[in-house]
Amino acid sequence: GDEELPRAVNITWSSINFKTILQWQPKPSGYFYTVEIHGRTSNIRRKCIQTSETECDVTDVLRNVNETYTAYILSVRPAEMDNFEEPPFAVSEKFTPYSQTVIGKPEIKNYSQEGSKLNVVFKDPLTPYRFPNGSFQSIQDIFQHDLEYKLYYWKDQSSGKKDVTTKGHKFEISVDSGKNYCFYIQGIIPSRRENRNGQESMVLCTSVERSILDEYGTEVFIIIAVIAVAVIALAIVLPVVLCKRKKAKKARAVREKELLNGV
Repeated sequence: GDEELPRAVNITWSSINFKTILQWQPKPSGYFYTVEIHGRTSNIRRKCIQTSETECDVTDVLRNVNETYTAYILSVRPAEMDNFEEPPFAVSEKFTPYSQTVIGKPEIKNYSQEGSKLNVVFKDPLTPYRFPNGSFQSIQDIFQHDLEYKLYYWKDQSSGKKDVTTKGHKFEISVDSGKNYCFYIQGIIPSRRENRNGQESMVLCTSVERSILDEYGTEVFIIIAVIAVAVIALAIVLPVVLCKRKKAKKARAVREKELLNGV
């Protein structure tokens, strides 16, 4: 009977930008799985009917992202052996896409550093859901004012990190002119208790033309200045010393001559 069929275990929801995959174990042998998605207020929807896989893309049946869903994974025999008894099943934990999907990486479109201004423009991650005109909805289309973005930035080769927040798609921040900066962006849902922070974008760094002073620091200039002063001092002192020695030599020669003449 069906009671002999193994039930699914280790059921997990994996969801990024509202693309949601249900996964479980074990791999079936001699039977199949069928997934039922139960919403709190919506009809039961069946997905991945009689599959031999251990995962199922349930994105399209979770379109009401504020609904809380539970997955029932049924262990079923091949269709021709259907005996109309209720198959054994396993039940997942509850899942609410709006509060549990992970915010994916924002895409940095362009950035520039001019003088003491760093400008960064980025794009929202897209979801699998479409508008009636066929274009994909972004995560901001769904989260709206609940979503904000944080830019983390720091001077190249430094560990002191600063951050700024926006609800738009552009950052303009004041930085030290002539210094290179590295940065990344992360989506955040402050109202969430869990999964507040999204995935981090790739880290990018500016490459402004650096002056010798920026490159080597003031210490080198102090050393150069000290050497320059020493050279100038030597240039002034040396002729004076040489001149005095010459005069002294001349005076000594005159004295010696006078002494000889005196004899």
